Amino acid sequence: MPPCQLSALLAEYPSALSLVTKIVAASPWLAQYLTQHPILLDELLDTRNLYAAPDFTAMRADLLARIEALNGDVERQMDEMRQFKHAAVFRFAATDVAGQLPLETLSDYLSALADIILEVTIKALWPTLRNRHRDDPQFAVIGYGKLGGKELGYASDLDIIFLYEDEAAEAGEVYARLGQRINTWLSSMTAAGILYETDMQLRPDGASGLLVSSVQAFEHYQQEKAWVWEHQALTRARFCAGNAVIGARFEEIRANVLGQQRDPVKLAEEVAAMRQKMQQAHPNHGELFDLKHDRGGIVDVEFIVQYLVLAHAQQYPQLTRNLGNIALLEMLGSLQLITAASGNAAAQAYRDYRRRQHAIRLQGNNQAKVPLSEVQGHVEAVTALWNTVFELKT
Repeated sequence: MPPCQLSALLAEYPSALSLVTKIVAASPWLAQYLTQHPILLDELLDTRNLYAAPDFTAMRADLLARIEALNGDVERQMDEMRQFKHAAVFRFAATDVAGQLPLETLSDYLSALADIILEVTIKALWPTLRNRHRDDPQFAVIGYGKLGGKELGYASDLDIIFLYEDEAAEAGEVYARLGQRINTWLSSMTAAGILYETDMQLRPDGASGLLVSSVQAFEHYQQEKAWVWEHQALTRARFCAGNAVIGARFEEIRANVLGQQRDPVKLAEEVAAMRQKMQQAHPNHGELFDLKHDRGGIVDVEFIVQYLVLAHAQQYPQLTRNLGNIALLEMLGSLQLITAASGNAAAQAYRDYRRRQHAIRLQGNNQAKVPLSEVQGHVEAVTALWNTVFELKT
């Protein structure tokens, strides 16, 4: 949008000018986002729609219709999807800056948006594949990490893997091409930017493994070959898009793997050793506290929950539900696997850490670090729970 048109628009809509001023003052990151995508100013002209709760069913139908209308023009389809995502994120952000969107709700919104984009991407790309052998792909996208746990932030990448269940001889090759195109579609830079950075390191055998796995191969790997840290990651995994039957099969496999009988002492040793490796990989040489990686921070909370789920899910199958760390800490307390007080304290710490991460990101800073004095009580609470859970086992 040329500067003269922008000035005229803001002069005609003074409420939009007021909101732009508020957004720019509140968040350098959002100011940059708006500068990169000035078409988003259109989203500010009707505050009734701007602050309305999203109707994700309608959003999905709208995006699918837009993409289908551009059938055959892949470049325009990619740009259209990026503009759709930018507009949705900006609406969420404006509501967030206005103080009307709790952090957990924002993460739910961003995760639901990612699911829609993944679903429509599959539908857009499958008809373009040569030699496809069926009308509908027997294929699913599984989310891990922040996507799997519905804890996405504004700039989060997507940890995903691809599964298929199809007996056709050519199925593996066809779905591998589909997976490659999905990854390219999501991560390519176009005139409208990118959709998401992607990470597929959590697929079976990691970077050396196949891009897509059959459901049977995935189950065998998880049951027979996966490392403990891969089972930890599985606690924060879920079906996101694609064939719902495969999604249900994945959830069944996930519950069975998490519910395996495990030696709690050996498990504690392996989880603690992995935590030590992660800390060594992210050394903090400054004076500020790293909210994610330092001891007593976010990763410690996640590892505590993952250990307790893996150690006790056989006895308490409800622990396999992908509820998020805060709800799981509450459940662990109600089951008396930890004290209710220690679980509540760790949950409060985790919520505040994530809130601070989010606020720091809105200020345009990628390093989520704060003075230790600001979070000393949280660090002590998380460290105390860690010591209670692990020192008795190792």
